[in-house]
Amino acid sequence: MENTIKTPMPQIQWYPGHMKKAKDIIVNNLKLVDVVIELLDARIPYSSANPMLQEIIAGKPRLVALNKSDLADGKVTKEWVAYFRRQGIPAVAVDAPQGRGIKQLVSMTEELAKPMTDKLVSKGAKPRAARVMILGIPNVGKSSLINRLAGSNKAKTADRPGVTRAKQWIRLGGNLELLDTPGILWPKFEDMTAGLKLAFTGAINDEAIDRELITGVFLQTMAEMYPDRLRERYKLAGDLPSASHELLELIGRKRGCLVKGGIVDTEKAQRIVLADFRGGKLGTVSLDMPPQEDGVAEDKK
Repeated sequence: MENTIKTPMPQIQWYPGHMKKAKDIIVNNLKLVDVVIELLDARIPYSSANPMLQEIIAGKPRLVALNKSDLADGKVTKEWVAYFRRQGIPAVAVDAPQGRGIKQLVSMTEELAKPMTDKLVSKGAKPRAARVMILGIPNVGKSSLINRLAGSNKAKTADRPGVTRAKQWIRLGGNLELLDTPGILWPKFEDMTAGLKLAFTGAINDEAIDRELITGVFLQTMAEMYPDRLRERYKLAGDLPSASHELLELIGRKRGCLVKGGIVDTEKAQRIVLADFRGGKLGTVSLDMPPQEDGVAEDKK
């Protein structure tokens, strides 16, 4: 498994106006928090990391949370956690809807914030809760994580990017206060492979992409990395077609995506394939592998 997709790259650019506003909100309010939690998609930790983040957080203590770990290959996720820790960045795998990893995330956050809160007390201030900001690209599960931490639906949730748009403070009991902010993407994808994987997961709005191209590249990637997942899900036998359009047609026929004359409705088949991946129906899949040598991933940032 590699981080590079060996196929012609469709150009992907998506930076709606609210993304710039979100960045401004983050920069203007960063001084209010003690710790930054960087929320990544466990299926694509490299591709879902915002390369502007290090510049934005300017030395704030940082913790990486690998969300949607239930959808990712567990072995690969463990390798990512180990990789981040070798970089000196605390990391934990979480599954926000089911609550897995949440207690560890809270404990690690409080530990990171303790030097700051203790310092304030030593200067005569009253003890206060640790203040946290969670940063993540759209559709990485930030609202679901906040709701799990808060124990209620205090943050808006949706299965499409761009729903959380305004700043809001959320109390998480007596030990944590959370400053929620909108998800942000970067203005330009220097790495087209990362852009493609973000499109696979739905971090980029489907209306902003060429679904035919994206689905074709996704099927090629799955055929190379997880061919048995495709065979199992779509009841395919033998060698998979090498051409993505042939593979899509085969899947479409298996799923009954037919119109008059027995022709495959490829648009319907495309929607099914992407929905199956995003919903975990293709099994646990990791499309990014951690670098073999320390420091390689930092080139992206």
